[in-house]
Amino acid sequence: MQLVVGRIGRAHGIRGDVSVEVRTDEPEIRLGPGAVLLTDPASAGPLTIESGRVHSGRLLLRFAGVKDRNAAEALRGTMLIAEVDPEERPDDPEEFYDHQLIGLDVVLLDGTPVGELTEVVHLPYHDLLMVKKADGTEVLVPFVSQIVPTIDLENQRAVITPPAGLIDPDLAEVAGTSAAEDADGPEGAEAPDGSEGPAGAEGADRAEGPEASQ
Repeated sequence: MQLVVGRIGRAHGIRGDVSVEVRTDEPEIRLGPGAVLLTDPASAGPLTIESGRVHSGRLLLRFAGVKDRNAAEALRGTMLIAEVDPEERPDDPEEFYDHQLIGLDVVLLDGTPVGELTEVVHLPYHDLLMVKKADGTEVLVPFVSQIVPTIDLENQRAVITPPAGLIDPDLAEVAGTSAAEDADGPEGAEAPDGSEGPAGAEGADRAEGPEASQ
């Protein structure tokens, strides 16, 4: 099985180094010296990693045969692809490869179906799970333990506990309206003496919504 593990950025220096946008949780394995990677476009590879280092928070790689800045810049935008055994699992039991997650049934804690997990979106702060619902619409679910407490590969499902409104935005709107009405009371109501009631009372009893790492 092929997995995208990085994307080549701009050249760095004059000796063929390139910056790499890492797209793997195991860069020391997938992007270590000696690793041979396929590429997209295929014509750019395969590429063998000769050396690597971190500079100013960025991973810099040098590939065999890429000796100068011009050759390095020609690789800009190239996707780096690793061949991975489909049965391979990350060392950390709390981590998963994208291909293990895509296609899982997504359900609520009580078993109510939500949809199918179709994509893993990698962001700097945390990942997002793209879920396609039965009606064809899609929703992004933060891949954090509070919202995705269980990944059950044996039963091919992901259990989620989303905050109100994440899966169905209408529920968030109804909840907000109800809370506001409860706090404000009936429209136009006045206190017996004709006043509007204590200043600052509006919203005092409004309930807070549920709080939202791998």
